[in-house]
Amino acid sequence: MTAPDAGRPPSAGSSRGPLRIGLTGPIGCGKSTVAAHLASRGAIVIDADRLAREVTEPGEPALTAIADRFGSEVIGADGRLDRPALGRIVFGDAAALADLEAIVHPAVRPRILAALEAAAESDAVAVVLEAIRLVDGGYLDVVDEVWVVECSAATQRERLAGRGVAADDAERRIEAQAELVARARDAATRIIDTDGSLETMRDAVDAALAAALAA
Repeated sequence: MTAPDAGRPPSAGSSRGPLRIGLTGPIGCGKSTVAAHLASRGAIVIDADRLAREVTEPGEPALTAIADRFGSEVIGADGRLDRPALGRIVFGDAAALADLEAIVHPAVRPRILAALEAAAESDAVAVVLEAIRLVDGGYLDVVDEVWVVECSAATQRERLAGRGVAADDAERRIEAQAELVARARDAATRIIDTDGSLETMRDAVDAALAAALAA
């Protein structure tokens, strides 16, 4: 269940080290599940969201900047970022979301690039950069392929509900990501459809990986 190769030329990074795959797609469509399967096939996964959490830990400059911008109500009693409280502010407010991204992404980018550089020395079958802001974050020039994970709107909402995300919160998050997803799809080398069973998804990812390595 992959789209035909869109013919994007390989990046300069393809000549050194493992194949680099940029993995993106909307919330609730299975990016992390796809990434985990790629890891089981010998890929190194760099999770941009995990790195974003690291740069907003207590003591990090980004956390101080977030508190200055959004107020003490987004900091929990333990001094850590209260992500649900922050989400209620930024999802549905484009300006607030842009302000948050302007704080977090400059702090995350050096860590992503360092992780990619380190992975280039490995013998992994591939290196996967899992990031919702793959295109807007300026990472197209450091990956060889862009894979977009998609599912139907009904499946997406069902999965978010299964995670305990309230319907109104889910809609805000989906809407906030709409433009990011559209731009990623325009850049896609391959589309991974996750509407079917887990086994069907795994087969699709295996086929996409084999095709990418053979390209």
